[in-house]
Amino acid sequence: MSYKIALVHDYLSQDGGAERVLRVFHEVWPEAPIYVMFYDREKKHLGFDNAEVRTSFLEKLPGWKKYYQWYMPLMPRAVESYDLSEFDVVLSSTSAFAKGVKLRPDAVHVCYCHTPTRFLWTETQEYIKNLKYPFFIKKLLPLYFDGLRNWDARIARERVDHFIANSKNVSERIAKYYGRVSEVIYPPLELQCPVMHIPQSERNYFLAGGRLVPYKKFDLIIEVFNRLGWPLKIFGTGREENKLKKIAGPNIEFLGHIPDQEKCALYANAKAYINPQEEDFGITVIEAMMQGCPVIAYGKGGATESVVSGLSGVFFDEQNWDCLLHCVLNFDSTKFDPIAIAQHAQKYSKDKFIRQLRNFVESKLDSKKTNLEKS
Repeated sequence: MSYKIALVHDYLSQDGGAERVLRVFHEVWPEAPIYVMFYDREKKHLGFDNAEVRTSFLEKLPGWKKYYQWYMPLMPRAVESYDLSEFDVVLSSTSAFAKGVKLRPDAVHVCYCHTPTRFLWTETQEYIKNLKYPFFIKKLLPLYFDGLRNWDARIARERVDHFIANSKNVSERIAKYYGRVSEVIYPPLELQCPVMHIPQSERNYFLAGGRLVPYKKFDLIIEVFNRLGWPLKIFGTGREENKLKKIAGPNIEFLGHIPDQEKCALYANAKAYINPQEEDFGITVIEAMMQGCPVIAYGKGGATESVVSGLSGVFFDEQNWDCLLHCVLNFDSTKFDPIAIAQHAQKYSKDKFIRQLRNFVESKLDSKKTNLEKS
């Protein structure tokens, strides 16, 4: 099927699960331009050096790399400003604004939704608390967010033809907040490396990682391992990095950004990967299991769909350090078979994701063309 497609993402300034999904979009449609509000080209590890990335007017404004949150009132206007009139299909990857793009009437908008906008629907108070805004501005933000929430709900209803959710958990939220039906296509496992099958008896540390931001709850893990004194490695970067380093004991090692091949070895040699947050899905959990590493996870959100208790990990019920401590103390890594864990994780392969995604997009475009021909 011949068609012209554009990819739309919120912005490119960090390397998280959403950016890994976008990289696979780009792999499937390498000629498609990628529209983002802004793009930090100095971060080479984002992996879009060979892509045609088109940015909005926000990138011309001063200080956007460090203070982009100050430009939030302009973000809806930024995504609405893209000229997408030449495209038959737009595939958006978003947890915020990218689904607000405007298309020509006969084009198809497929939205791969990582979550309904988190700071508008589920974590508003915590988000405002962590913003580095003056006190009087924080007091006004709830009123502003009311208007932004209305915009978010309206464009989800009016500008998206078809939703794809990255998990059943997110699909339920799309139905709750947007009143829309979505199809679940689990994110791809982009990390490609041979399974090492290191025996549990040879694994000598616990592991955690990802973007170092407040909702990931790395402070809970640090509290636990400060008390235990056991070795813990944390990979990733983010705005909480300095704060977390200040409260961490000498048994806790911060690794920063880790290339994929080194990350494979990290997972393979860990007693367990710890996931204390409620994720929409959780790519790092799958990466760990692919290397036969069992997972200790908070029992809510996407982890409950990917981790099988007793087979590939265990859950703790309350999101606090003492509940996590109890779980870690009672965790027995020798009860888990690395080969069985890795086999379980194969259901999230990149090939399967690409096949499902391409079939979904092309079927929706074909359906729209058929309906237009009949009308």
